[in-house]
Amino acid sequence: MPLHKGPEKPDERPMSVNPFFGDANPLGDMTEAPPKHRLPDRPLTPTIAYQLVHDELMLDGNARLNLATFVTTWMEPQAGVLMAECLDKNMIDKDEYPRTAELERRCVAMLADLWNAPDPGAVVGCSTTGSSEACMLAGMALKRRWTQRNADRYPGARPNLVMGVNVQVCWEKFCNFWEVEARQVPMEGDRFHLDPQAAAELCDENTIGVVGILGSTFDGSYEPIADLCAALDRLQERTGLDIPVHVDGASGGMIAPFLDPDLVWDFRLPRVSSINTSGHKYGLVYPGVGWALWRSSAELPEELVFRVNYLGGDMPTFALNFSRPGAQVAAQYYTFLRLGREGYRAVQQTTRDLARGLAERIEALEDFRLITRGDQLPVFAFTTAPHVSAYDVFDVSRRMRENGWLVPAYTFPANREDLSVLRVVCRNGFSADLADLFLEDLGRLVPQLRRQPHPWTRDKQAATGFHH
Repeated sequence: MPLHKGPEKPDERPMSVNPFFGDANPLGDMTEAPPKHRLPDRPLTPTIAYQLVHDELMLDGNARLNLATFVTTWMEPQAGVLMAECLDKNMIDKDEYPRTAELERRCVAMLADLWNAPDPGAVVGCSTTGSSEACMLAGMALKRRWTQRNADRYPGARPNLVMGVNVQVCWEKFCNFWEVEARQVPMEGDRFHLDPQAAAELCDENTIGVVGILGSTFDGSYEPIADLCAALDRLQERTGLDIPVHVDGASGGMIAPFLDPDLVWDFRLPRVSSINTSGHKYGLVYPGVGWALWRSSAELPEELVFRVNYLGGDMPTFALNFSRPGAQVAAQYYTFLRLGREGYRAVQQTTRDLARGLAERIEALEDFRLITRGDQLPVFAFTTAPHVSAYDVFDVSRRMRENGWLVPAYTFPANREDLSVLRVVCRNGFSADLADLFLEDLGRLVPQLRRQPHPWTRDKQAATGFHH
């Protein structure tokens, strides 16, 4: 969560409020807003409190027009009702809410089957607040397994984790918080994610694991997980080092099983020890749920697991958070039941078709060059064509925002800091009609941008709108 400071100046003059906010007496109930940075002296009526908060939130962007986020911005009304019914259920109280705990267990079993676990009954897993927490848990398990194998050298030796420079920021947080050296494979040329052989060359006796990304947030491309495992197999043959792989399938973990069933990236690969995904991304649930699964209990050290009383029995738990609502888990189970394999396939195919079609139509404007085409994740990145000099991607992002569209513009990391792109994430709820409106707005904007004397962006780092 972002860190916030207290107010840097006294409360500004209270603003006038519509007197009709008053429930009974429009003149006597309420004519001034309460203070913003301290508790008001007296209570407000529910209607007034709601209206004040509601009106301020109207200034937020429209989530459906946010093409930066991977997070689900639309669900069926029935799912919303179900979530409202479960908001007061605390997921950690599994003895008080045993059916919610059972739904969580069923979701883990469904994911184990979806990700081709050789023995689904041996898989252990849990829900989390999102894929970031799931990644933290997976990293903790990797580090603990390494420390057990190297008890004679740790804490003297410093563990490391190998990954591409394109990883989501949660992996950098993990390495920082848990004192693990982050060894990152840089981008090179038109390769915008990890190179398997380069990753293997960074491994040594202190490597706790390698992270493979099934769907890079920078451009929507899959990393070659099978090739990565093969490179680590060859490394083990040469050196004896047995390096496990964690697959960060935050988005692709709920795309590839339905649209790319022949792609081998999951528990079919013996070296893959754990996988995570975001239920609130292409799992199609509102924000607040992720999933982490381990091939078997051998991959999750027992000392990391806490046990709570569950209907007089034993309920193991593994989490960074404690209290959190059961609503998102209930919504995930609802979505699994509602769609099934064929329903998920239809939804994900629609978003991929939409991404590919929109990418092609943007390319046809001739002012842009596609970096990716939306044929893996339903996500594509594009930059300005070589002949365009009057504007840059940051100008496009800023001007599209004037029409309500949130399109991130950002610069790639090492060694491609020279490349700045726009990225479009197509999600369920971003319809063909909305795609047409987006293209119409972009098409009207391009002639105006061509008339600029030069790009207006001075500080690209300050201008970036990149959001994972």
